[in-house]
Parts: sequence; structure tokens; C-alpha cells
Amino acid sequence: MPVIQIRQAIRDAMREEMQRDERVFLMGEEVGHYNGAYKASEGLLEEFGERRVVDTPIVETGFAGVGIGAAMCGLRPIIEFMTFNFSAVAFDQILNNASKIRHMTNGQFSVPIVFRGPNAAAHMLGSTHSQAFEAFYAHIPGLKVVAVATPYDAKGLLKSAIRDENPVVFLESELMYAVKGEVPEDEYLIEIGKADIKRPGDEVTVITWGQGVPVALKAAELAEKEGIDAEVIDLRTLRPLDDEAIINSVKKTNRCALVYHGWPYGGVGAEIVTRIQELAFDWLDAPVARACYEDVPFPYAENLEDMCIPQPERALEAIKKVCYRT
Repeated sequence: MPVIQIRQAIRDAMREEMQRDERVFLMGEEVGHYNGAYKASEGLLEEFGERRVVDTPIVETGFAGVGIGAAMCGLRPIIEFMTFNFSAVAFDQILNNASKIRHMTNGQFSVPIVFRGPNAAAHMLGSTHSQAFEAFYAHIPGLKVVAVATPYDAKGLLKSAIRDENPVVFLESELMYAVKGEVPEDEYLIEIGKADIKRPGDEVTVITWGQGVPVALKAAELAEKEGIDAEVIDLRTLRPLDDEAIINSVKKTNRCALVYHGWPYGGVGAEIVTRIQELAFDWLDAPVARACYEDVPFPYAENLEDMCIPQPERALEAIKKVCYRT
């Protein structure tokens, strides 16, 4: 199988869906003539023209609203936010229109739209450009939320998101666009709502997603050197959650640690901990531990930023804690 980057997998998914369905179009800042801020749309303007690859002004609330209206009229827009930090400007459109139209019209309108772009911290971008938004959007009924960490998952899940009849928030990572992996040449889809076991193990379950995946895998390698066999589960979809995959693993290992990019208070991690204690409490041999952002606005200084982001060593400490190895 070809080895490609995540940015290429995203581009290939959009290209294939635009070739398959003329209703699919891409809209956002610098997606066309500049080939995308992270080159995820490279070549699409040349192939599909300005009617289907639309460069927009810096007005997220405007082009998000145009996309929602287009979806209500039968098109299938892909809205790119240069960073999900900028989606805050369009939050009213996503919160009060995209997520609610189907419900408020009793199914007379659907909103088949994808909001995609990089989420969470990049590198030395400061407090206002380093935020993880999955908890905001996963909180809202009517939205599906996907977070990808490999080229294979990025392509298969983006194609499924584009075909979905509901609005999908599709979270990528600026720091991971160059991550490489094998991707089949033949068409494939990955079902939204299904987690993936990235590393099997028997002694502790490590739950992660998005930028947390490589951190969790590295921590599992470190744990192995200390005699701990960790199973790493990449959720891939944050709403709906794959409860079955989570609970089956916890019942097998009896211990669980979460590793993720996001604040601890009121986040996706807290929701997962709640579900584990509700559905698998009797199987737990230790309280669930978490390695995530420090509960502070992100600093700009590189050394302080590194302290706020969960590193493999801090994730290892969480794993060791639930295994009573500290």
C-alpha cells in the first residue's frame, strides 16, 4: 500500500468525493489559489474550478452560514477552518443552526456538512490559538465529532463524514499533517462511531484520540519496558462514543488511563470517566487516571507550553498510577 501523509489522505478523500458527487464542494480561507494553509487542498482548484473550491474572506461566521444554507438546499459542503480556534467566531452558526435544523424542522431539512481543520495546540501559538475544541462540539446534540491521528483513519473517516446526512465536526492537527502511514489504493470507508485498538494489551487500557494517540503509544512503549502491557484505544469518534470498545477493554484489563489534548474540567475525558464508572465500576481495580492539559490558559513560551501538554513521561505516570507501580 502507498505510504502518504495525513494532509494527502485528507486531500485524496475530498478529491474522490468531489469526483463521485458533484454536490460536494470545499469552502474556506486560502483553500483554492494558495492550495490550503497546510496544503490539504493542493490541486483541487485546478481540477474542480472556482465554483467548487471557494476562497472566502476572513469571515468564518459568514462562510459557515453559507455552507449550512447550501447543505439545507441539497449540496454537501466541506467548510475548512484554518484553525478550530477561528470556529469560535462561527459558533452560533454551528450551535444554533447546523446542529438543530433537522430537529426543529421535524426532518424536513437535513444539514449534510463537514466542518474540518486543525484542532488543539500546535507550537508556540499562545493562549488564543492553542485550544482543543472537541468538548465544546461534543457537548451539542445533533453534531457528530471525529478526531483523526493516522492517514488511514483520516481518509476513511472523512469520506464517511462527507456522505453523512448530519453535520460532522472533523478535527485534525497542525502538528500531524506530515504524519505518514499506509493507505489502500482501493476505496474504503470507516464507520463513524467505531474506535480502533492501536495497540493490544492485557494489563491496562489507555484511551486516547487525535494528538494524544502518538503520546499514548509512546507511553505504552515506556510502560512495556517496566513490565506493563498496555492496550491503546484510539476513539476516533468522540460523538457518538464507542462505549462497547471502551467497556470491553476495561473489563479485560481492570484498569484505565486517559491520554488526550484537552483541559481536564468538563471535557470529553470527564465524560468517558463517568461512563466507565457507570458501566464497568465492578471491574475496576483502581480509579481512572488522566494525563491531559494543565488547567490553565496556554502559555507562549516553549518550555512552559511543554509543561502544559501531556508528554509520554506524564502519560506513563498515569499508567503506573492505575497499576500501583508508583
